[in-house]
Amino acid sequence: MAENIQELVKVAQALVAPGKGMLAADESTGTIEKRFAAINVLSTEENRRAYREMLFTTAGAGEYISGVIMFDETLRQSARSGKRFAEVLKGAGIIPGIKVDKGTKAFANSPSEKITEGLDGLRERLIEYKKLGAQFTKWRSVITIGEGIPTEACIAANMRDLASYASIAQGVGLVPIVEPEVLMDGDHGIERCGEVTTRVLRALFEELKSQNVILEGTILKINMVVPGKRAPKQATPNEIAEASLRVYRDAVPAAIPGIAFLSGGQNETEATVNLNEMNKKGPHPWELSFSYGRALQESALKTWAGKSENAPDAQKTFYRRAKCNGAARFGKYMPQMEQEV
Repeated sequence: MAENIQELVKVAQALVAPGKGMLAADESTGTIEKRFAAINVLSTEENRRAYREMLFTTAGAGEYISGVIMFDETLRQSARSGKRFAEVLKGAGIIPGIKVDKGTKAFANSPSEKITEGLDGLRERLIEYKKLGAQFTKWRSVITIGEGIPTEACIAANMRDLASYASIAQGVGLVPIVEPEVLMDGDHGIERCGEVTTRVLRALFEELKSQNVILEGTILKINMVVPGKRAPKQATPNEIAEASLRVYRDAVPAAIPGIAFLSGGQNETEATVNLNEMNKKGPHPWELSFSYGRALQESALKTWAGKSENAPDAQKTFYRRAKCNGAARFGKYMPQMEQEV
C-alpha cells in the first residue's frame, strides 16, 4: 500500500508541475458534435480521432502540458502510426488520463439541480482504463446558483459521490481529479459565487476525509470565483484573483498538491489572464495550475477546420496557447505572447 501511495503522490505532483497544466480533451460525443458543427465538420469517429491526434502530436506540447484528460472513445483510439493515444502521450512526456463519470441527471425533488452518475461498475471500468494506459481520472459534479439553490441536499449528495469516486480510484492506483464546478450561469454577483464555492469545498473535504482519501494523491479541479454571466457588474482580473484566493485559502487544505482551474465559459485570453493574476499573488500553499478544454482548444479547432493540410498551423496555434498558460503558471504571461510563433 505504501508503494501505491508513493506512486499516487508522484503522479499528482507531476500533473501540477511548475509551468505546466492539463488539456481537457474529454468532451462527450454530444459536446464534440456541437464544437464540430460550429466549424461545419461532421462528428464521425474518424474526424474525432484525427482532431485529437492533431492536438496530441503537437511538437513540444509536453513542455507546458502535463496531462491529457480523454473520453472513453479517445483512450481506445490510436494514431495513424498504430500507436495507442496513451502511448503517444507518454512518448511526449504527457500523462494520459480519463473522464469516468457518466454525466448528470436531474436531482430528486429539485429538478433544477443536477446529480452526477457513474458509480455503478466504476471499479471494474477503472481497472480496464488502467490497463489501457490511464494514470489519472476525473469526475465532474455540477452546482447551479439560482433562486433557493444550491440546496444542502444537492451539495451533500454530489460531494459524497465525488469522494466515493476518489476513494475507488485511489484503491486501484489511479490519481483522482475531483471537480465540483459551480457554474457561471446566472445573474449572481462574485460574492455569491464565493459563498457557494466555499460551502461546496468545505463539504467536499469533509467527505474526502471521512472516506480516507489521500489528499496528497488528489488534484482539485475547481471554478474561479467569478460573477454570473448575466450579472450586471462583471469583475476585473484582480477582483477575480482576490475573491478566488480568499475562498481557496479558507477552504482548501495545504495537503492538496495543486488546484487546476477549469475555464468554465471564459474565453482563451480571460482564462490565461485570470490564472496569471492569481499566480502573481503567490506563493501559495498549493500549485495553481490549469485544466482547460475550450480555453486551450478553441483557436486550434477553428484553424484545423477538419482539414489535414491545416494541421501544422493548428498545432502552432495550440502550442502558443499552451505556452501562454505555462507562463501564467509563474505570473509571467504578457499580451504580446499572443503574437509569438
